Amino acid sequence: MIDAYEDPGTPDVRGGWRYLWWLVRCQPGRSVAGALLGSSWMVLLAATPYLMAKAIDEGLEPGDWAALAGWSCALFVVGSFNAWLSIMRHRTMTRVRMDANFRTVKVVVGQAVRLGAALSRRTGAGEVVTIGVGDVQTIAGALTVVGPGVGACVAYLTVAALLVSVSPVLAAVVLLGIPAIVVLVGPFLSRLQGTETEYRDRQGVLTARIADLAGGLRVLNGLGGKSLVADAFHRDSQRLRAQGYRVGAVTSWVQALGVGLPTLFLAVVTWLAARLAAEGDITVGELVAVYGYVAVLVGPVAFWVECGYQLSRGVVAARRVVRFLRLEPLEDRGTRDAPAEPSVLHDPESGVSILPGRLTALASAHPADSATVLDRLARYTPSGATWAGVPLDEIRLPQIREHILIADHEADLFAGDLREMVAPQRGAGLYQHAAPPQGATSHNELAAALHAAVADDIVQGLPDGLDSPIDAQARNLSGGQRQRIRLARALLADPDVLLAIEPTSALDAHTEALVAERLRAARDGRTTAVTTTSPLVLDHADTVLYLVDGKLAATGTHQRLLTEEPGYRALVARDVEVMK
Repeated sequence: MIDAYEDPGTPDVRGGWRYLWWLVRCQPGRSVAGALLGSSWMVLLAATPYLMAKAIDEGLEPGDWAALAGWSCALFVVGSFNAWLSIMRHRTMTRVRMDANFRTVKVVVGQAVRLGAALSRRTGAGEVVTIGVGDVQTIAGALTVVGPGVGACVAYLTVAALLVSVSPVLAAVVLLGIPAIVVLVGPFLSRLQGTETEYRDRQGVLTARIADLAGGLRVLNGLGGKSLVADAFHRDSQRLRAQGYRVGAVTSWVQALGVGLPTLFLAVVTWLAARLAAEGDITVGELVAVYGYVAVLVGPVAFWVECGYQLSRGVVAARRVVRFLRLEPLEDRGTRDAPAEPSVLHDPESGVSILPGRLTALASAHPADSATVLDRLARYTPSGATWAGVPLDEIRLPQIREHILIADHEADLFAGDLREMVAPQRGAGLYQHAAPPQGATSHNELAAALHAAVADDIVQGLPDGLDSPIDAQARNLSGGQRQRIRLARALLADPDVLLAIEPTSALDAHTEALVAERLRAARDGRTTAVTTTSPLVLDHADTVLYLVDGKLAATGTHQRLLTEEPGYRALVARDVEVMK
């Protein structure tokens, strides 16, 4: 089975069927073993009625007790060996399914990491959640066809050969009847694939909406839009439920026919065999054997139907995984190196220029406009932005990521202790918009970053300090504490250029003033830009860029803009009123 740190390989993303076949090819030995064990197990199931027929015809009917005992012992030995085969088959197939499960999880997680910041732009959170929660298990279940599925085919051919030796008529009925059953079930499997695809797509959309609601519930309550969104969610969930009923209706027909048709077929063949026995064409032992053979065939036919059902659902799930794996990260055509010296970052679309070695603040009545500018300057959005006069698109993306860090105030926080959350080692953590700090972090560096972000009290208030466990997204911390932890993490990375989006929006006035003062001191001489409308932060900036509708309207110090720009003064005054 695949190791937790083993390379899962390169998946075949040419289609759902090819992806499933790739999972089989990744474990050839185990897949062959599962097929052999499944085939041997089912063939030996067919050997049971053969041995019973011999015991009746050669031992019980003529009264030969020695022969009866011999055939009975053979029946016991074969049954015991087959029980052991069943155990080994189940263990092997469990490993096959688990390998497929873990391998799919690894390639999906690896793809999510590869996409990085492009993930949220390429697909929704609901799609990823649906793959991880449901599709992975469905794909793993589809690989059952490798063992019992192959065994069912071998058992079918073996029983047909045994029936030819008993009665060619019965053999013909079985050979023609079993495929007819499979053909009857086929249209339902095709219909199931279509309804299952639509259901999975709707499920992904609804899961994404749940994630959005969970993240913005507090905002919705404040805006009074909770009932409106709840009504929309109710309608979508009702449509999903109706689609689920359609999937369930088709599934019930597949499962009913998978059990009912083989049972009906068993009754027909038993009736024919009884007629042949009454007419003397076959012996009583052969009649028992025929009944046993056909009863054994009920299992393979049920496996065929079940495997068809699992494959139909597995292909749908595999197509979703393949669609996700085909997504590409932000295109990198850069061939030039980053500037060797601190240089100006310029966004021609807005007119914003970030001067090197200075603390620059972007103020806008619409915070999204300021954040969009920083996205362009960090090359998370295609644009004509330049660095030292060189278009960012022409600079190698890894070098941009190495030198420019965009600190999002809603960046992800992963579960672990506080020390790991603030200072993840290389490869041990994931940033939403940046690589983790390089190498090990000293205690003094960590303490300095926490102090600059005014996060000392967070460490002191936790029972085990830096070793205290923190929930995913730091849910056991307040909003302001989470924001300071994110800022401390960004400061610890110590990038050449730090672009911070609303780093103090969730803080009280006293804490915000301390953060503004310490941020300036910590980044003294380094290029730093923040988006904010807080006068406490703006007053510490070397340069304030006032944006109107995403365009640069005025430049100057905070005090100068207060005096000369009525729009800026109104924006900041409104912010003061909010703080009061």
